[in-house]
Amino acid sequence: MEKLFQLASDIAKLWSNYGVSHYLPGIRNTLILALVATAIGCLIGFVCGILNTIPHSKNDPPVKRFFLALIRAVVRIYVEIFRGTPMVLQAVFLYYGLPYFTDNAVRFDSIWMAAILVVSINTGAYMAESVRGGIISIDPGQTEGAKAIGMTHVQTMTSIILPQALRNIMPQIGNNLIINIKDTSVLNVISVTELYFASKSAAGVYYRYFEIFFITCVIYFIMTFTASRILRWLESKMDGPKDYQLVEYDPMADPCGHFQVTNKKGR
Repeated sequence: MEKLFQLASDIAKLWSNYGVSHYLPGIRNTLILALVATAIGCLIGFVCGILNTIPHSKNDPPVKRFFLALIRAVVRIYVEIFRGTPMVLQAVFLYYGLPYFTDNAVRFDSIWMAAILVVSINTGAYMAESVRGGIISIDPGQTEGAKAIGMTHVQTMTSIILPQALRNIMPQIGNNLIINIKDTSVLNVISVTELYFASKSAAGVYYRYFEIFFITCVIYFIMTFTASRILRWLESKMDGPKDYQLVEYDPMADPCGHFQVTNKKGR
C-alpha cells in the first residue's frame, strides 16, 4: 500500500513538472497525426478498392485488359510491400533512404510531411484490402441493376456501392485509427515529437522511467478508449433508429400526386 501512495505522489509530481511542457504537446501531435493520416489512408484505400474492382472480361480490347492488369499489379505490389514491412522501417527508408539514393534530390523539408506520408501510406495498404472486402460484400445484383440503367463504374461505386460498403468497413476504419494512435510512437525514430518521444525526453531528464511511462500508458489508453466510444456512436448513427414507422402512402403508386379529398363542407 505504501508503494501505491509513493507511486501516486511521484506521478502527481511528474505531471506537475512535465504535464504542460511535454505531455500535452505530445498528445496534441499524436492525435493530429493519427487523425490526418487515417483520413488520407482511407482515401487511398477507397481509390485502390475502386481500381481493384473495375470490371473486365475476355471480350475487352487488349489495351484495356493490359492497363487493368497493370493497375491491379501495381496496387497488389503496393499493398504487399507496405503491409508486409514494419512502419518503423518504412519511416527510416522514406526519411533517410530517399535522400541517400537520390543524392538529396528527394528529401523532406518538413518532418511532419514525412510522418503523415508514412502513416498514410501504411494505413492505405490495410484499407485497400478492407475496402475491397466491403465492396465484394455488397449484393452483385445492385451493380447489375446500375449497369442496366446506364451507370458507369465510377457512378455505381460512388452512388450505390461505396455508401453501403462504408458501413461494413467502419469497424476496420476504427481499428486503423486506434492502431495509428499507438503506432505513431515508432516515428520517434525520425524525431517526431509525439507522445512517446515526449515521454522519452522527460524520462531522460528525471530518470524515473516506470512512473513516466506509466503516465504515458494511461494516456494512450484514454485516447484509444475515447476514440473507440466515438466510433461506436458513429456506427449507431449510421445504422439509423431501431424503431421504424410504417409508411401508409406510396407516392409512386399515384402518378397524379397525393392530395387530400375534402367533402362538400370543406372538411
